[in-house]
Formats: sequence, structure tokens, C-alpha cells
Amino acid sequence: MKKLLLAVVLFVTTIASAQKGSILLSGNVGFASEKIGDLKKEGFDFSPKVGYQFTNNWTAGVEGSIMNYKESNTKRVEAYKIGAFTRYSLPLSELFSFYTDLGAGYQDTTLNDAKGMYANITPAIFINVKRGFGLNFSIGGAYYENLCGKGTPRQENIGFNFGKSFTLGISKNFGL
Repeated sequence: MKKLLLAVVLFVTTIASAQKGSILLSGNVGFASEKIGDLKKEGFDFSPKVGYQFTNNWTAGVEGSIMNYKESNTKRVEAYKIGAFTRYSLPLSELFSFYTDLGAGYQDTTLNDAKGMYANITPAIFINVKRGFGLNFSIGGAYYENLCGKGTPRQENIGFNFGKSFTLGISKNFGL
């Protein structure tokens, strides 16, 4: 019997509302655990972002990610990502905003010393709670990645994970 436990994104910090000249500080922390029969998988990740909002709707910056995961009876694998992102924010009302992040960059993993590129797009909703503090909700996105390592063929993945993941976070906008 297949059992799946997925608890992702314990903390997210992103931009609260679109304000020209502000700084975006954001970060995701996630944990996942999966057990299928005797096979058990565990993973942890931390993904920070820093950006500058150069118009009322557009933000650009850098993003990174550190991931650590393990399958039963195998060694622990670490993976890293570093890249750039851009965000488009669209206020729907004083309470709600819609935003989409587009990110791309370099990735590296200790599994077969594989290296490659990634790209992703993630739509989300922001709810303004009080004085620039708010909640962020996302239910997935689309992605592309490739990896090539020692002794292994090149891997390419493209996919949509809408409805397969859920993120919830808190946010605050920092003006300059």
C-alpha cells in the first residue's frame, strides 16, 4: 500500500505589496517524507531570494536553493541551485494581489557530480493582513531542468505540478 506524507514550506517570506524602490526578502523552508512499502524517502530544502522592486509591478533579483535528501539504504545527496528571478505583481484589491515568479539558473548535485540548468514559473496569491504583513498561497507551477553527470546520461525533466504542491507563507515589504 502506498502512503505519501508531504509537508512543504514551513516558512515563506515574500513581498507584501507592490511598492517601487522596495527590497524583497524571501525564503522557503520545506520538508518531505514518503514511504512506499519498505522504501522511505526524506528531504529538506531551504530556498532564499533577494530582489529589488524597480516599478510598482516588477521585481528582479537572485535566488538560491540548498536541498538535502536520502532514500532508504543510500547515501545522503545534496543539491544546490543559484539563479535569477523576475516577479510580476498585479493588485486585485487592497486585500488581494496576484503574482508570478519566473526563475532560471544553474544547479549542481553530489549524485554523480551532476550539473545543469533549471527554469520555473510559479503563480501565487497574496493576502494583505495588516500594515504590509500578509499571507502567500501557491498550488504549484511549471518547471524545466536538465542534469548531466559522470557515468550517467543527460536527464531532462519538464512538468506541471499544479495541485500537487501547496505553499503557505508570511510576508513583509521592506521599503528603502
